[in-house]
Amino acid sequence: MSEDFPNSWRFLLGRARHALSRDEQRIVEDMIGPVERVSHDRVILRDGELADRSTYLIEGFMARTIERDGRRHIVSMHVPGDFTDLHAFALKRLDHTVVAIGPAKVGYVPHRKLEQIVADHPHLGRMLWFSTLLDAAIHREWILTMEHLPIEGRLAHLMAELWHRLSLVRLGDEDGFNLPLTQVEIADACGTTPIHLNRVVRSLREAGIMELSRGRVTILDRPRLEQAGKFDPSYLYGEGHLKLRDELSH
Repeated sequence: MSEDFPNSWRFLLGRARHALSRDEQRIVEDMIGPVERVSHDRVILRDGELADRSTYLIEGFMARTIERDGRRHIVSMHVPGDFTDLHAFALKRLDHTVVAIGPAKVGYVPHRKLEQIVADHPHLGRMLWFSTLLDAAIHREWILTMEHLPIEGRLAHLMAELWHRLSLVRLGDEDGFNLPLTQVEIADACGTTPIHLNRVVRSLREAGIMELSRGRVTILDRPRLEQAGKFDPSYLYGEGHLKLRDELSH
């Protein structure tokens, strides 16, 4: 599959890719271009900037960030197979910034192509819409996590979520995954300070739950990690009671 669709084979993988016909998979592959490798901290789309294209993440990680009172907050993470700003097709200007976390490979899709696809291929248009609604489901879970969990729970939830999302696109190992975020960036995603986060990381390591070192997350005890983060993967639509079967097929 990756040979036939080298840039797009991870799109909706593990969720609803089975609902795409082969012709639709080809359309998605062909709409991605040009492709570019970008460096860490490269801004893909800035808050308030007019967008005429959307960005598909092929390799690496990206984040959505918001600046408040001189501090950056990471409000969403993206993994390969995600559109980082497909909603810019409708909104045109975003209320946040999209930035690379570590080196990444991205493909750009002009909005004029999306307009044609939506007009000519309504089922594929619905599947693109589905991908933006997955983002919304993840956003809701992040809001709930930030509201109800202490810092230790937030970190555990974030790491459990990233492992599940990466595993859906065949990038999560049994015992963990590679993650280029610094502790400062992880603190930005967990709503805490790097000093406090460092204490929490040490606590989880000493408890034999997870380790974070040199760009690698090692999960020592996944059930306890998910318990600490009150994590239920159903909202990712890859398993559980929300798992899709043939509901979105033609």
